[in-house]
Amino acid sequence: MSKILSFSDLVGKFHRVLDGMPDYRIGRNKSYSIKDAALGAFSVFFTQSPSFLAHQRTMKQNKGHSNAGSLFGIEQILCDNQIRNLLDPIEPHCLSPIFEQIFNDLEATGELDSFRCFGGNLHVAFDGVHYFSSKNIHCSNCSHRTASNGVTTYFHSAITPVIVASGNERVIALEPEFIVPQDGHDKQDCEQAAAKRWINKHAEQYASTGVTISGDDLYYKQPFCELVLDEDLNFLLVCKPESHKTLYEEIESLQASDSLSSLSIHCSTKKRLEVYTYRYANKVPLRAGEDALLVNWCEVTVTEGTDGKVLYYNTFATNHQITDQTVHPIVRDGRAHWKIENENNNVLKNRGYHLEHNFGHGKKHLSSFLLTLNLLAFLFHVVLGLVDEKYLLLRKTLSARQTFFNDIRALLRYICFESWEHLLDFMIEGLELTVPP
Repeated sequence: MSKILSFSDLVGKFHRVLDGMPDYRIGRNKSYSIKDAALGAFSVFFTQSPSFLAHQRTMKQNKGHSNAGSLFGIEQILCDNQIRNLLDPIEPHCLSPIFEQIFNDLEATGELDSFRCFGGNLHVAFDGVHYFSSKNIHCSNCSHRTASNGVTTYFHSAITPVIVASGNERVIALEPEFIVPQDGHDKQDCEQAAAKRWINKHAEQYASTGVTISGDDLYYKQPFCELVLDEDLNFLLVCKPESHKTLYEEIESLQASDSLSSLSIHCSTKKRLEVYTYRYANKVPLRAGEDALLVNWCEVTVTEGTDGKVLYYNTFATNHQITDQTVHPIVRDGRAHWKIENENNNVLKNRGYHLEHNFGHGKKHLSSFLLTLNLLAFLFHVVLGLVDEKYLLLRKTLSARQTFFNDIRALLRYICFESWEHLLDFMIEGLELTVPP
C-alpha cells in the first residue's frame, strides 16, 4: 500500500485546488471564504452526516477547536445557506484538477495495476445518472420534459465515468460531465453529447495510460466510436440487433456461409458448470454506406452445463481484434460494465451518499457542484481503502457500511481528534485490533 496518499495528503491536494477557485462576489463583504464553503460541504458528504457542521460549530464554541478544523482544515464553519450562496456561481469543472491529481498519484504508485484489463487497458465505464427531479424547483441549467397533461418536470443528470475491472469490487470515480442546456443549441442536451464532451476534455489526460471506453447500446454510434478512436482510446460497447440492422445482416450472411467464428469454453464455478459459447467476426460494417466504420463483433451465451438453461446473453462491438484467445477476456471486460450501476450508482444512491437528495438547488451551478463534491467524497473513501491499512482494517472489521459511518459520526460529534490518523488509532484501540506490520 502507498505511503504517499494518506488522508492528509488528499486533503492537502484538495486545499490547493480550492485555492484557485473563482470568487464572483463584488464589494468588500468577503468575510467568508469560498474554500471554507467547499470544504464544509465536502465534509458533510465525506462523514455522511447532515448535521456534521452544526455539531462542529457547537464543539468549537465549547472547546475552542473542532474536527472540522483538525480533519478538513476549515477555518470558519459556515451555515448551510452561506455555503449554498457562495458555491452557487461556481462551475463544477473547477474541481476537475483534484480528480486528475488523484488519478495521477494512483497511477504513479501502482495502485491502478489491479484495475488493468484486456491489453493492459483501464476500463472506463460510461453511464448517465439522474440526481434531481422536481415539478416546481428549477434553474437555468435544468433539463425538462413535459407530459401529455401539460405538467413539466425539471431534472438534472450527468455522465459519471468510473474505472471498473472484473473481479474488483472497487471503482475509481473520474470527473463527471453534466447534461445541461448548451449555448447555441436548440435541442436539449443528451447523454451522448455529454459523453463526447467528456472525451474531448479529458482524453489527453488518460489516453497515454491505455483506456477502453465501455457503454450500453446508446453509445454505439459511428460518430462516438470515431471520436474515441481519434483520441487514441478504445471502445467496447453493447451492440443490440434491433439498433444495428446492417451489422446484423452481415452477421447472418457470415453465418449462412459458415464464415462466422465460434468457440465454446467450459468453466467450473463453486455453484455449477457453466458453458460459454462465443460467436465473433472482425471487420464488419457498423452501419450502411461506403463510409461505414469497420468494427469487431462478438456474442456470448452462458448456459448451465447440466440442463442448458441460459444464464446470460449479450453482444458487443469493439476495435480490439477478436480471436479464440482474446474473445473470453474481451467479453469478461464487457460484462464488467454493470459495475457502474452496482458499485457506483447504487452505492451513491442507497449507501449513505444520498445522491438523489436535494442538498441545495440554487439558481446556477449549486446542484452540480454539490454532486461533484459528493463524487469526490466517494473517491476519497475508495482511495483510502486502497492505500490506508488502518482504514481498510476498520472497514473489514466494521463490515456493514452503516455501522462504520455511524461510529464515525458519533465519535466526531463528541470527541475532537488531532488528525484522521488519531481517529483511526482511537477506533482500532477501542476495538482491540492489531494493525498488520
